[in-house]
Amino acid sequence: MTSPTPIRFADSEDALHEEATRIAGCSDFGDPGYLEGLRILLDGYDHEARFNDHGHTMARQMILGILVGRLRSEQRLRAIPERLEHPIERPIVICGLIRTGSTALHYLMGQDPDLQALEYWLGCSPQPRPPRDEWKDHPDFRSADAQIRAMYDADPSLKAVHFMMPDLPEECRQLMVQQFTDDGFEVNNHMPTYSSWYQQTDMLPTYRRHRDLLGLIGSGDPTRPWLLKYPVHMRYLDTFLEVYPDACIVQTHRDPLSVFPSYLSLITGFRALAERDIDPGEIARRQVDLWARGAEHAIEVRRKKNPKQFYDLHFADFMTDPIEAVKKIHAYFGRELSEDGETRLRAWHTNNPQHKHGRHEYSRADEDMGISRGEILERFSPYMEHFGMQPEERP
Repeated sequence: MTSPTPIRFADSEDALHEEATRIAGCSDFGDPGYLEGLRILLDGYDHEARFNDHGHTMARQMILGILVGRLRSEQRLRAIPERLEHPIERPIVICGLIRTGSTALHYLMGQDPDLQALEYWLGCSPQPRPPRDEWKDHPDFRSADAQIRAMYDADPSLKAVHFMMPDLPEECRQLMVQQFTDDGFEVNNHMPTYSSWYQQTDMLPTYRRHRDLLGLIGSGDPTRPWLLKYPVHMRYLDTFLEVYPDACIVQTHRDPLSVFPSYLSLITGFRALAERDIDPGEIARRQVDLWARGAEHAIEVRRKKNPKQFYDLHFADFMTDPIEAVKKIHAYFGRELSEDGETRLRAWHTNNPQHKHGRHEYSRADEDMGISRGEILERFSPYMEHFGMQPEERP
């Protein structure tokens, strides 16, 4: 007996909204601008994605979850509009190339009690941050924990690639998906039409909603500075700075030859959860060009801004002395790491050594990556020359 043909995604738009409304118990999705990205995404799922046996269901559940999250967020935003008027000033924002130590830096700096970070579970379900001792019993926390466990159960090796916990700091992607404008959609599936649209769309509505959701989450302590992290912000740095004009940008750097073998392995691992017929060469060419253009774009944006707004952290310097690197970041932006903060950072660093959750094994061979290491080096030569970088190893 053959399985029934799944209903086309494009034909499911109304049904998805209706189901989300039933689950959330409310019906106001806010500004309908998000529908453009959603419809392009749904069409891509119908005509371009290469779903395996589980991929169609995974994509549908993901879309449904985003719509439920948007509904609940909208309801909460409207409940406390006066609490959102407090400006988000001088957030520390970690961005740059992927796989440059930014996650380790984010987790480390996130232990500082003088900063507030976007915890994974609150990114999934934006709401005023409850007292810490209430988290483990909160249904949204438990749901986020189950989500992470399910992913690692499906592929245990992903824990070594990118370790997550519901109470740890997480990237801003969870807020950006509410507008259906995020890098993750094209990372998880073969979506060339969506990818082209995403690279050219106006990200201002996305970052304005991002700001509102941060205001919602931090509404109980609005004066505590924010710590944010997402490599993708580098690719849209001009728009990001339009919404957060006084942001303190920490741009992380590493030799692309050391970055991309790991990153391409990560993408193929995530894609394998939902797709078949994965083409490493197609992924590699797309991602290398995407991030090289993003790095060059950030250089042009920075030329027009006050250089004191940007701090460059190279991977080797961070790995040599992570605590000292954090102190230098604080000092550069006129801040100070408190004694309590340093104690907590040192405890985290001691208890979370590199490769604690396993070593990410991946091939550096050209034929396995789908692109030659020489091509990677050539494509990133303007970026490397600008920041005075040398390859850690030759192709």
